[in-house]
Amino acid sequence: MNCIILGSGKGTNVKAILESWSQNQLNNAKIKAVLSDNKDSPILKIANSFSVASRHVKLNDNSAFISPEDNKALINAIDDFNPDLIVLAGFMKILSQEFIEHYKEKVINIHPSLLPSFKGRYAIKKAFEHGVKISGCTVHWVSKDVDSGKIIAQAPVRIMDSDTIESLTAKIQCAEHLLLPSVIANLSVGLS
Repeated sequence: MNCIILGSGKGTNVKAILESWSQNQLNNAKIKAVLSDNKDSPILKIANSFSVASRHVKLNDNSAFISPEDNKALINAIDDFNPDLIVLAGFMKILSQEFIEHYKEKVINIHPSLLPSFKGRYAIKKAFEHGVKISGCTVHWVSKDVDSGKIIAQAPVRIMDSDTIESLTAKIQCAEHLLLPSVIANLSVGLS
């Protein structure tokens, strides 16, 4: 199963995936490339450190939504790698319906809450401020509505009275680093 990873940020999930892959823990998954809309994103350097192809795809920085022109550039860049699975790991753009249809049932996302609760940005902060006692992370199929696709797997994280936003974020990221590679491994052998 050929996989590519799309991301925009620091790359902690990308690193976790690539570490799992380098240790032969992703079953039949092969990480073909890491792509980022942010030319300075650490994920590009992380990919290089694992000898995985990396590419910056220039997109409009002024919008959370992908324009038709950006959509075409992104699809062209991805199609070069003929992916069976596209993993969104901190990709901060909202994909177009055309993109989702082009890669129907091939795009997964990791989200830092137990969906359907706390969709969208700042999910950890929303959960913390709401006072929930259990949050976590969710891997789901990407659909036209943000953070609303079919749930593949979830990992709960207990919120303790002593937690801060920073400590909760760290705990959820640790859960993500275990959950996302395991989902990729399972999908590569036909499990979900």
